[in-house]
Amino acid sequence: MANSKLGIMFFMSGLGVAGAGLLLGLFYAPSVSSEEWNAPEAYRIIFWHVPTAWTSFITFGMLFVGSLGWMWKREEWAWKLSGISAELSLLYGLCVVVSGTIWGMAEWGVPWDWGDVRLNTYAVLSGLALYLVMSRKSQPDTPEYRDVYSGIGLFGFLLVPLTYFATIAWQVRHPAPIVGPASEPNSVDPVIYQVWLLSFAGFLLLMIGQAILSSRVYSEEIRLEKLQTIIDEMNEG
Repeated sequence: MANSKLGIMFFMSGLGVAGAGLLLGLFYAPSVSSEEWNAPEAYRIIFWHVPTAWTSFITFGMLFVGSLGWMWKREEWAWKLSGISAELSLLYGLCVVVSGTIWGMAEWGVPWDWGDVRLNTYAVLSGLALYLVMSRKSQPDTPEYRDVYSGIGLFGFLLVPLTYFATIAWQVRHPAPIVGPASEPNSVDPVIYQVWLLSFAGFLLLMIGQAILSSRVYSEEIRLEKLQTIIDEMNEG
């Protein structure tokens, strides 16, 4: 019960902070030049797009930790973490893909450019998360399946650095990185950057709350499965 309360606290705090960041992005963040942007007002969707992208990279990192933990230690916590992380990666991955296509349609005139490596590597990442979520619900829970699942999770994480550096090696439409070692200094207005960080903090709190609540749900599902097994054995006896 204590974990549930903690998860709800993080979840509600994340909603509040992320909501504040999105409102600031809509009404407070400065406008951009119509000479540099084809759809200067549509750029405000990036206050959703960018923070959810950063959050998704963290969830894919969690998937890597869970997958590695299962492959290396055969620990149940690692298997649970990989399942929770795959679901969160799918959720935030879809947030990124949907918001990105909306912005792309406004700014580029097309929702997707199949010639842009970064767009495609991120699409593969999201598709991989979808596969992991669906397969976990449809495949029998065996040690062999867990090994295959974890192997795919480990492979998927390799796409994260590739996605980050793709715009450096093969920049087509997607803007270059704005944070990290490959970013250009002073490439973003400080106010825009601050609102991004606030929105990211909100989505991060929201994700932590979701992870805690999902962990509780997984624990209850395992408990119910054990109770069902006991009941079935009693009926057979």
